[in-house]
Amino acid sequence: MAIYQFTQQQKIPVALDTIWAFISNPENLKEITPPHMGFKIIGGTGQGKIYQGMIIRYIVKPLLGIPLQWVTEITHMKECEYFVDEQRAGPYKLWHHQHKIEAIAGGVLMTDIVSYIPPFGFIGRIANSVLIKKQLQQIFEFRTKAINEKFGPWQD
Repeated sequence: MAIYQFTQQQKIPVALDTIWAFISNPENLKEITPPHMGFKIIGGTGQGKIYQGMIIRYIVKPLLGIPLQWVTEITHMKECEYFVDEQRAGPYKLWHHQHKIEAIAGGVLMTDIVSYIPPFGFIGRIANSVLIKKQLQQIFEFRTKAINEKFGPWQD
C-alpha cells in the first residue's frame, strides 16, 4: 500500500495572526478552492473557527461533476502555528493534511503537507499518476493565486 505525499509552500506578506484568522475559519475554504470542484460546507463549522475535535462535512465534486460527501476532523491544533485535518469519510483510504505557518522576515511561510492513499488499490495507484497528483497541484496553484489576490504577492 503506497502512501503519497504532496507538499506546497507559499510566502505571504502578512502578519501571522492575519493569515491564521483566515485559514482557521472553515468558511474561507470555498474562497481558495477552484469553483469547478463545487465545494460546499454542509455541516460542522459552528463558530467559524476551528478547534481540535471539530468535524466538518463537505460536498465536493472532484471528478466529472459527481458530488461526494467528505468528512474531516481537526485532530491537532496549536493556535497561530498549525492544524491537521484528517478524513473520517470520503474518497481516500487515508487523507492527512498538515497546515503549518511560521513567521519569517516580511511575512509568513505557509506549508501544506498532504499525505494520502487513493482508494481501489492498484487502480488507485494508476489514478494517482494520471489524475490525483495533477489535480492536487492544480488545486494548490489555484489556492496560491487566490491567497496572492487576497493578501498580495510576495516580493523577493
